[in-house]
Amino acid sequence: MPRSTRYYQPATESDENLRLMRLLDEQYLKTPFYGSRKMVVALAAHGYAINRKRVQRLMRLMGVEGLAPRRNTSRPGKGHRVFPYLLRNVEIRHADHVWSTDITYIPLRGGFMYLTAIMDWYSRYVLAWRLSDRLDGAFCLEALDEALKCGKPEIFNTDQGTQFTSIEFTSRLLDRAVAVSMDGRGRALDNVFVERLWRSVKYEDIYLKEYATVDELYEGLQRYFDLYNHERFHQALDYQTPYHVYHWGLEQRSRPGSRERGNRQGVGSAA
Repeated sequence: MPRSTRYYQPATESDENLRLMRLLDEQYLKTPFYGSRKMVVALAAHGYAINRKRVQRLMRLMGVEGLAPRRNTSRPGKGHRVFPYLLRNVEIRHADHVWSTDITYIPLRGGFMYLTAIMDWYSRYVLAWRLSDRLDGAFCLEALDEALKCGKPEIFNTDQGTQFTSIEFTSRLLDRAVAVSMDGRGRALDNVFVERLWRSVKYEDIYLKEYATVDELYEGLQRYFDLYNHERFHQALDYQTPYHVYHWGLEQRSRPGSRERGNRQGVGSAA
């Protein structure tokens, strides 16, 4: 476990707010286009009659806002540079062509954490991930540094959150001649593969296990990402694993005279 994660304590809220945040998180995965008004209606269907201002506060705390700039995780810092989105109609042709990252809310039995991960778009391979109890940029930088030990992409895509627009983050990429791409404002599906990863992580692990402590969560995610990378078959990868496709792709590119293989699924498919 990284030293920083070892000393984290879950961020806390009242028990009722934690229940509401869990319901909001599940609803957001199903309907990311829901704003606070529709979330109020969705919570009422579960028997929670609460006002919109409370829903807005909890959504800001979680870093979600339906198909609009997410105030906590998607707000550029003052003086931070925002880069254009480079992936519209781009065909992903090989491993390390495009990497991307994002942050998501992770519920715990008595609190919550934030998770970031870096993924290779061609293979869906998760190169690195980190946990934090704060929405600062340190854990995102740790994940980036770990991923860059594996190699480097041609394009790195993020949202416009202050964690990713910071000079510390972008300079690591620009110094390695990596093109930086950022999602358009209010375009949640510009980073569709990572959004699909969050759905898999939560429905296949987090919601089933209901971890109580940071240590349990870290160990559980370590097992899950190992399963996801090495054992979980993906329909969009012709039922191969991300690890196999990623490393096969690197081997193919390293062979003299080899030709890059076109992307089967295209950037619009998240299966």
